[in-house]
This record gives sequence, C-alpha cells and structure tokens, in this order.
Amino acid sequence: MDLIRTPKVEKVRMLDRFNSKKPNIGTLHLTATHLIFIDPDGKKEAWILHTHIAAVIKLPISTTGSPLQIRCKNFLSVTFVIPKERDSHDIFTSLLKFSQPINIQDLYCFHYTASNEDLPKRSGWNKFDLQAEFSRMGLPNQNWALTSLNKDYKICDTYPKILYVPASASNGVLLGSSRFRSRGRLPVLSYLHKNQAAICRCSQPLSGFSARCVEDEQLLHYMLKSSPNKDFMYVVDTRPKINAMANKAAGKGYENEDFYKSIKFQFFGIENIHVMRNSLQKLVDTCELKVPTMNAFLSGLENCAWLRHVKSVLEASAFIAEALEKGTSVLVHCSDGWDRTAQTCSLAALLQDPYYRTITGFQALIEKEWLAFGHKFTERCGLIQGDPKEVAPVFTQFIDAVWQLTQQFPTSFQFNERFLLTIHDHVYSCQFGTFLGNCEKERMDLRLSERTYSLWGYLMNHLSEFLNPLYRRDVDDALHLNAAPQTIKFWRGMYNRFDNGVHPREPLGDMLVAAKDHISSLEDHVLLLQKRIGQLKKILGRAETPSKSIDCSMTDSGVADDFAQKLNMTKADHAAGDTTDSGFENGNILEINDTPEDELGNSLFYQLQEEIESVAIEWKTLRNVKECICSTPFDHFSRKFHCWSCGEVFCIRCIDKRIPLKGHHHRRPVPVCRHCYKELMRTNSIDS
Repeated sequence: MDLIRTPKVEKVRMLDRFNSKKPNIGTLHLTATHLIFIDPDGKKEAWILHTHIAAVIKLPISTTGSPLQIRCKNFLSVTFVIPKERDSHDIFTSLLKFSQPINIQDLYCFHYTASNEDLPKRSGWNKFDLQAEFSRMGLPNQNWALTSLNKDYKICDTYPKILYVPASASNGVLLGSSRFRSRGRLPVLSYLHKNQAAICRCSQPLSGFSARCVEDEQLLHYMLKSSPNKDFMYVVDTRPKINAMANKAAGKGYENEDFYKSIKFQFFGIENIHVMRNSLQKLVDTCELKVPTMNAFLSGLENCAWLRHVKSVLEASAFIAEALEKGTSVLVHCSDGWDRTAQTCSLAALLQDPYYRTITGFQALIEKEWLAFGHKFTERCGLIQGDPKEVAPVFTQFIDAVWQLTQQFPTSFQFNERFLLTIHDHVYSCQFGTFLGNCEKERMDLRLSERTYSLWGYLMNHLSEFLNPLYRRDVDDALHLNAAPQTIKFWRGMYNRFDNGVHPREPLGDMLVAAKDHISSLEDHVLLLQKRIGQLKKILGRAETPSKSIDCSMTDSGVADDFAQKLNMTKADHAAGDTTDSGFENGNILEINDTPEDELGNSLFYQLQEEIESVAIEWKTLRNVKECICSTPFDHFSRKFHCWSCGEVFCIRCIDKRIPLKGHHHRRPVPVCRHCYKELMRTNSIDS
C-alpha cells in the first residue's frame, strides 16, 4: 500500500473511441491489485488487473484534465481523463510500479485467496503428470526408454526430470550430445504417434562452421532406427535459413549435412521474437486507429504481417504432422528450442492426436510442450522487471494458431473461443501460479503448488462456460490443415474484444449452448410427464385406449375439474428439488378403491402441479439482455446463463448453485439462480 499515493479520484472521464461524445464519468479507485472505474449512473464498471497492464502513457493535458492511456496485454486499451494533473501523475507512478514488480514474490498469485470461488488450493495441481502422459503414448517400449540423467536437472536445467530417449543410446552418447547443443538441450522425445513415428525436440547445435559431435550424430541415428521409416528422418529448423547461417559466426548454427547420414533438412521461415514483437505492436496500433477506415485497417493489417507469421507457424506444424502420419520421425529445433519449437511441436501433435483437442488433453499439451520443456513465460510475458527485448508474444501466437484450427475444424475441438481467451488472459494475469517461472525447476524451487492456485482447477470449476456445442468425438483422428492465405483470419474476438459495436449481438456458440440446454431440460421434463401419465392410467385402472365411461367417472368425481383448476393456478413459488422418490413410486398413494376421491385428487394433482411448476417451459431470449439483475453488464466475452427453474438470464456469479428439479425425470443437479435455490431449499425442508 506504500505505492498508493492517491487511492481514489472522483469525476474521472472514461473515453470510448467509438463513443467519445458521451464519456462515462465516475470514480477511479486504485487498490493493491486492481485499477477500478465505477460509473453508477451509466452502470459502467471496469476492473483492470495491474499485471495485465503493458504500458501506461501520459497524453498531453487538455482543457478537461490530464489523460492517461492504459494498454493491456489482453488488448484492452482505455483512456482516463483525470481532473487534476497531480492525481494523474500519482496514478501514473503507482501503475508503473504495480504493473512490473521487481521481485517475483510480489506477483498477484502469491496473495490471491480465491474468496469468491469454491476452489481448494490443491485443485488442479495434480491434474497433469508427465510420466502418465508418456504412458498414454505407450512408453516405455522397446525403442524408447526413460533416462534418469536429468533427475536433478544436471544435464539441462530447462528440461523436465522425465526424458525419453532412444533405448539404444548410452549415457555417454546423451552426455556428449548435450554438450554439443545450445543450453544443453539435447534431442529428446516429445510425442510418439500410434504408428511409432516420433516428434523429437532440441536446440541448435554448437557447430559453427566446421565443428562436429560423434555422439550427437549417433543419437540422431538411433532416433532414425526407432522410426517405422528407417530410410530417413527430417530435421526441421523453424528459422529462416539466413538466420541459421548467421548463427554459425557465433559458433552455433545448424547440422552439417555431410556428417548426418539419412537426414533430410527442412528450413521454415518463422521469424525471431523481435520481429514478432514488432509485428504484434503494429497490429495493436491498427486495431486502435482513431479513424478506422477500411483502407487504413486493411493496409495496417497487411503491413504488420501478423497473419503471415501465424501462417508460417501453421505451415511448419502441418509439415511435421504430415511427415508423422506417413511414418517419418521429425526432429525440431529453432535457436534454443523453447519458442518456435514449442509452437510447432504442440500444433503438430494437436493436428495428429484427438486427445489434445479435448479440454483435458489441451491442458496436458500445454503442460508438456510449454511448461515442462521450458518456455520462458516469466521473460516472454514480461511478468516482472527485466530486459524488454526478451518480451515476445510467442504464446499469444500459439493461441491464435489454435483458434485458426478451430475455425477450419469447428466440430473437432471440445473447447470454444472463450476457453482460449481465458487461458491467454491468465498467462499474463499472474492470478494463478500455473505459468509462473521459466522452467520446471524454477516452479519447483518456488513451491508454486503449495503457495498458489492452479488455473486448471479454476477452469474445471467453470467447465460449462468453455464447452463447444458443435464438438463431435467421432471425427477423424488427424486434421489436414488448409494453409491457403484466404483461410487465415483476423481474430476479432482477441484483438478487438473490448470494442463496442464490432461484435455480433450474441456469440453463435452461446446461442447454441442455450438452445441445447433448453431442449435437454424439456426432454427430461417430458420423460417425467410420460411416466406420470402411465402411472395415472394404472391408478385409475385404465387401459391403453381411453373409454367414455372412465371419462365420465373422472368428470363426475370432480377429479378432472380439480386437475384443470390446479394446473391453471398462478405459480406462487417454486417446487423443491429433492432426489427422493415421489408418492407415485413410494406407495404413499393408496389404491383408488380405498381412497376417497377428494383425497386422491388433492394428493395426486398437487404433486403433479408441483413437478410441472418446478421447470421453466419458456426461457427468456438472450437478445437485448444487457445486464444481470445484480447490475453486472454483459459484454461479448461474458456468457449469459439461464436458470432452469424460472427461465431468466443471469451472470455467472448469480447462477452459481445447482440442484435437482422435481419436474425432471433424471433428477440431476442443474443450474438455478440464487432466488430459486433459496425457494427450492425452503420447500425441501418443509417437505422433509
């Protein structure tokens, strides 16, 4: 709190570049974790996490005050006009320090308490096990064996403890190869296809212009012999060839074809982190044009070359996946093997293995290729103060590439766009400890699983928000990418997510999920009603075909009139959702000959009315619902939820309860709003 000089500023104007003539006027609050803007009259609320802030820019003072522009890593850009320059400077100074702490221990995840989540701290940390993932691939086997050389991170401190290498490779070969590879990142197994072809990964060799390493050559030969295609294997260098040649002058470079027999070399022109960083910055500038004309936007999109870079990553990944499918093993590297190598290896596995296209599998893919094999999240994401030249949108580009695949294959992925955006946001938020650190060893030293919450636990708590309604499990195993230029799209949902007026009124996926849930509720309700009709027939001694005499008897007894009267009653409250059997099943309803007609009508039809009224037949449309009853505004990113009992629309915070409904046949817990939950629980207690 010592960094906060001005905790609150009133009469602050929040500018919207699409509605600059009517700015929101409210109060700006500065806390230890967030910058919060609240406009009670305009019902506008904005929460900006300090760790999401990429840049704070002081704009020229105007007649209305001193403007501060805040650019965020999740592509939110907002300008606050603060009346007094002194307050503006205090906020500016505080945000600079909060957004990039010096000490990693000061990050948000070490202080986050998950007070509004039913989330144990251990939840999610034990979800992934690297050995179990390799076992899923059928390892170890006769060709691949687990080595214990890195159990103390002595060979390579940026690799995981668990490494699989060719079974025929001796420890001397492995040690010799590690000394010949940059950062000691020797060739190891990354993914084993069901046809036994392998994706292996490493860093560039320290070959210079003429150096060679017999052990490294032997290791690649053993990898070739472990492949179904023993004629040759590919070595994919993801860099432009000119960059790889330039590295030879520094004693690094790429493999000499004269020394590596039966190896085919393939270069892909994926640019380095500095080019990617500049490209994304130009894309952001294009998305924030003050006068967003068509010509300016299209020319900016072309000049930034971001889509071209995404296409290059996808093409390299498709090449690896195609080789793998044909039974040819591939060794992949870039410079140090933790940026472009992580992108292409994970995307190639995603194309080949349907498991990685599920929610659990995608988390395992990130854990293996990015976290275990040492992508430098702390440096690349700029989580603490460091060298700005090390910051690069490598993971952002990977998430964009995955989204491109979901657009080409909409039924092949269990997760939706919101899932990708949530992961991307929390890589930068530091709310969870999952992506903290540059390698497995650092995370172990920080004891993150003991001191912080896991993002995977949070995602499992909100699973319903991330399901793709179009997903089909019976689709083809392998995806065959079309990398034609016209298939690569600009991701408006990522880069213009917070711009009003540029998105559809409702995301198509959310509309489909709502329709699917509504149909599911009605089908379950119909099953119960069909069951009740059959039980009524038995109680009344009826045959399958109705007869006039029985109709007359029901009319004479007043049962039918009572039934109609009760079903037309105004619903005063909601019925209980306990899971015990009703009177139809437990024998509380006596035989019709032994039961007075009034008692039969009251017990039977009251119960039917209770069951029918517990389920909402009509659900409110999602269209034009701009805010929840709690005044939380809905935007394109936030999903709207229906209460299955009353049919109204709520935000995720107001529909955090689940309870079985009496009107459903299967009695499984379903989402209900807080009001319905209280009423249902109250009626439950009365009935019991």
